[in-house]
This record gives sequence, C-alpha cells and structure tokens, in this order.
Amino acid sequence: MSKTLSKAERTRQFIIETTAPIFNTKGYEGTSMSDITEATGLTKGSIYGNFENKEEVALAAFDHNHGYIKKIIVDKVNQAKTYHDKLMVYATVYHSFTRKSGFVKGGCPVLNTAIEADDTNGPLRDKAAGAILNWKNSIINLVKAGIAAGEFRHDIDQEQTALSIIALIEGGVMISKITNNPTSLDTILKTVTALIDGLKVQL
Repeated sequence: MSKTLSKAERTRQFIIETTAPIFNTKGYEGTSMSDITEATGLTKGSIYGNFENKEEVALAAFDHNHGYIKKIIVDKVNQAKTYHDKLMVYATVYHSFTRKSGFVKGGCPVLNTAIEADDTNGPLRDKAAGAILNWKNSIINLVKAGIAAGEFRHDIDQEQTALSIIALIEGGVMISKITNNPTSLDTILKTVTALIDGLKVQL
C-alpha cells in the first residue's frame, strides 16, 4: 500500500530532487545556499526547516543521485539472462554516461563525491566509500553465482575482478570527463568487456 507523503516530506523531497543535479555538477564546496534557494524558490529558513545544514542536503542529494543510477543498473541486471550479460550491464550502462542517457546531470556521483570529499568532508567521503564497497560486493556476488552456475571459471580472483572493473569504469569516466573526449571511455570499456569475456568457461 502506497504511503501518502506529508507536506513536510514532499517539501524535503522537492529540495533533494531539485538540488541533486546542482551538487553533482558544482560539488559540495561549489554549491552555495544561494544556489539552493534560487533553484528551489524557497527561503533559507525553509531549507533549514527541513535540513540541519547544507551538508545534510548534500548527503541526501548524493543518496538520491546514487540511488537513481543504482536502480537503472539493478533493473537491467535483473532483466539479463546470463551472469555474463548481468556483468556486462555495467559496461553498457556506463557507456551511456557520455551519451547523456540515463545519468543524472554532472555525471557519476560516486566519482564526483570521492574526488571532492577525499580529504575535506568525512561524511561525504563515507557515502562514496560505501557506494564503492556496495558495488564491489554486487560484482563479487554475480561472479560467485556465475561460477556456481558453471558459467564462469572456478579460479577467478573475485575481489581483484570486481575492483578492476570498478577502477576501469571510474577511471574511464574521469578521463573522458577531464579531457572532454567520450571515446576515451569507449576505449576503456572495451577492456572491461574483454575482462568479463575472459571469466567464461572455455568450451
């Protein structure tokens, strides 16, 4: 049964959804309260009536951005028939990153947040770290299931595989963004594809 949101909950959700692309594009330090009030049309008092401070808005915005992308990936993984195809979802979905299809404005929130908050904002850094660890575990679980199903080799180093896929994708996103060259990501995703293809049992 769906729950009807209260006025306060609707306002809070509106603030999150409206500011999420701003934080993801300008970063925590680059986003001012003026940016937030201008985008939402709300007063500073209204913002602070729903959030303790700007950081709390930023944390909620990260959850919103990451949750949006994660849902896209989970839905596509669930639709894929083989474990190989389930892993390939990561390559195909992140390929769309540079094509502005299915991603929030500003690009990958995990990469953006990790770079900015590495040494400056503990709570935001922890959000990004948690997202990476969750991603790693999701890949490991798919590899384990693929091994159990007889689809992948038994000698796979699961953690190395998961971390390599993540590093290649996030590195590709970073390179393509910083050089404004989408083909860099395409090239790196070919390596991700080759890595995933190499997991399969050779018949």
